[in-house]
Amino acid sequence: MMNEASDRKLRLGTRASALALWQSNWVASQLRDLGFEVELVEISTQGDVRSGPIGAIGSQGVFTKEIQRALLEDDVDFAVHSLKDLPTEDIPGLCLTSVPPRERVGDVLVSNTIHSFDEIPQGALIGTGSMRRKAQLLNQRPDLRVEDIRGNVDTRLQKLDGGNYEAIILAESGLKRLGLVERITHVIDRSVMIPAVGQGALGIECREDDAYVRQVLANLNDTETFVTVTAERAMLRSLRAGCLAPVGAFGQISEGKLQLQGVVLSGTGDQRVDAKAEVALAELSELEQADAANTLGQTIAEDLISQGATELISEARDNA
Repeated sequence: MMNEASDRKLRLGTRASALALWQSNWVASQLRDLGFEVELVEISTQGDVRSGPIGAIGSQGVFTKEIQRALLEDDVDFAVHSLKDLPTEDIPGLCLTSVPPRERVGDVLVSNTIHSFDEIPQGALIGTGSMRRKAQLLNQRPDLRVEDIRGNVDTRLQKLDGGNYEAIILAESGLKRLGLVERITHVIDRSVMIPAVGQGALGIECREDDAYVRQVLANLNDTETFVTVTAERAMLRSLRAGCLAPVGAFGQISEGKLQLQGVVLSGTGDQRVDAKAEVALAELSELEQADAANTLGQTIAEDLISQGATELISEARDNA
């Protein structure tokens, strides 16, 4: 335990949605159990206060910019993000210092009338706020009507229950964290839908020059998760795609090897490119594992780019 622990109250910057508060309260509770004092500071972001499709609000950082500004201005000491919302481009003065153990990474079908993906009727109306999910749905089922849905998890469930959609697609991790597992109708197989980069993981960010906070937050880092998401984020960064593009990635460590698969689609889902590769991690230090993960992500991105990924991403942005 660090001597400074009892003297400094740590200010945690967070969005005010139910899911963001659950995530931040979980992190705060882990730190309090270690003897640190933590207070939550709620911050509104563009993604919280503006309506309409996320892509129309901006392509980067719609749920993170205001929180990062608060960090840089020393209004908070660290922030907890849904890692899938955190842009991969470095912000001078800030660093992603800790990634706790990952929750389930999949996407799920939620419906009151449909019991599995295979049972979705012809031409059904499906709600999702994600271009990645929309493109992969249409790639598998071009007959579906996929429309945008905004709002927090409760709002989306209310819209489903009100009959606005026949089904909606949500992240399994969010429903689990909110205690809403009973609303999950069907966990969509990764052969149908590859998750977003960093999905199911939390990213804890702080100021680069705050050695004390970085040391505190290191207590929460899970090396395997950190290495895995490093590979996924390196792929996305090399693609220059941004968090909102129709790009999916899934990394895992199995039998001492880091395996990564990536996918890029057109916005309409009619075109798709895939790549996968792996690298051995045995006998590598943590720093060497992170370097290997970065290289693997770049390799996957180069493979996807050679198949036309850049053009697909550009087309999807233009038509968003």
